[in-house]
Amino acid sequence: MQKTLIATAILAITLAAGCSPQPEAEDTMAAAPIVEEAAPAPEPAPMVSANPMVGGAEMMADRDIVENAANSKDHTTLVAAVQAAGLVDTLKGAGPFTVFAPTNAAFDALPAGTVDGLLKPEAKADLTKVLTYHVVSGKVDAATLASQIEAGGGTATLSTVEGGTLTAQLAGEGVTVTDAKGNVANVTTADVMQSNGVIHVIDKVLMP
Repeated sequence: MQKTLIATAILAITLAAGCSPQPEAEDTMAAAPIVEEAAPAPEPAPMVSANPMVGGAEMMADRDIVENAANSKDHTTLVAAVQAAGLVDTLKGAGPFTVFAPTNAAFDALPAGTVDGLLKPEAKADLTKVLTYHVVSGKVDAATLASQIEAGGGTATLSTVEGGTLTAQLAGEGVTVTDAKGNVANVTTADVMQSNGVIHVIDKVLMP
């Protein structure tokens, strides 16, 4: 009888142990919290000047033709010629003027001795004639010139301050200007705005 009670007690303890709840194992696969990385701040846009660069210098629209040309390292010959011809005050005037401005390279392409000869005091009248042949009264920007060319059936005739004419026409995406002798200059930089007009840079000296 005693053995039976002991056996019964052992069985009860065993059953109780088997039925007791077991601690749950930690879920090692639990998702780690998601940390969103902050988007990088956008880089500031580069500063872009609205004024074109000519001859390594910024052409300021609130300056006159002479002031801007004097700052261009590509137009030192032109500026010297304007000074020699006594046209500084004229081109600093109210205008407005449209100037087809040859570069130093354009003057260098003339026959040897041409520039030196024009810069001599006794050649002032001839120099003035050449320079004023590059100037048109009024402000003729690229859009206006294109409209004149279209209205003229492919060409536009421009009357110069010198009294002669220039012929402008479209050439691909650009414009050419032809002088009285048939020399053709390309407009390499258009619409360089000035306080008293506009400059169009050209790659050849025009001759009346």
